[in-house]
Amino acid sequence: MKRKPLPVKSAEGNPFVGNHTLSKWKDRLFTAFVWSLGLVIIAFIFGLLYLILQDGLPKLTWDFIIGIPNEIEEGGGIGPTLLNSFYVLFVSLVISIPLGLAAGIYLAEFAPDNKLIDFVRVCVEGLASVPSIIFGLFGIAIFVEYFQIGLTILGGGVSLALLNLPVLTRVTEESIRLVPQEQKQASFALGASHLQTIQRALLPAAMNGIITGICLVAGRAFGESAVIILTAGVTTSGEMWDFNLFSPGATLAVHLWYVQSEAIVSDAGEIAQKAAAVLVFVVLLINLVFRIPLWYNALRTKRS
Repeated sequence: MKRKPLPVKSAEGNPFVGNHTLSKWKDRLFTAFVWSLGLVIIAFIFGLLYLILQDGLPKLTWDFIIGIPNEIEEGGGIGPTLLNSFYVLFVSLVISIPLGLAAGIYLAEFAPDNKLIDFVRVCVEGLASVPSIIFGLFGIAIFVEYFQIGLTILGGGVSLALLNLPVLTRVTEESIRLVPQEQKQASFALGASHLQTIQRALLPAAMNGIITGICLVAGRAFGESAVIILTAGVTTSGEMWDFNLFSPGATLAVHLWYVQSEAIVSDAGEIAQKAAAVLVFVVLLINLVFRIPLWYNALRTKRS
């Protein structure tokens, strides 16, 4: 018995047939708009980098990078402030990365689904958007007034860690939640414990997002000034290699602000240009260094 052919609907009855050409032009127009907007943003970023680096980068010398700042005579350097920037960044990351990863893993894998945990998540998100000066005031209350240790590198590093902790917690939690559940269930099916699943399945798969979050907080911490001014001060110990946690901890960003607003040296403008060039270059370098493990992991995955 022959089947009757299905009736063919006319173009008038199908809304997609008549508008095919119009939809195609809309798609091309939207694609062109997105590409144009992306190119404009990229051009703006490169233009901004060029404006910052064009005056300061050619004038950089090794004596300026390791030199001692001078508040009276011209020709001062940025050595102690640059060292303090890395030192404060190191202290903040040593504190914030383990705590942020642990908190994010707990919220993603162990925390019960109840109103209390939802409230904790709201609080963490709120802290991630709090202005940095609030953390600076909190650092003053704790380290300067309560413990009475003064303006120190330790106070600045811990305050920056508290500033970065909510961001790392949320980034870690969301990165782990984005890992497919099939991968987690496959690990359990092979006999792995929950801890082994987190270590060998979830964290490696979520590492791209976690490293991106660490890059963001590291760049923010290196260029932060409000927290450092309030908790570590605007001066240094005057020595190049001073690793005392209780020394004054003015960083490069603070020195740049001070030179532009308070310094009385005649070459303050040139110092600010060179300091800004170093600051931007180091932030770009930090992002590059943190990306190396991701590139290595991707290369190893392709080979395997």
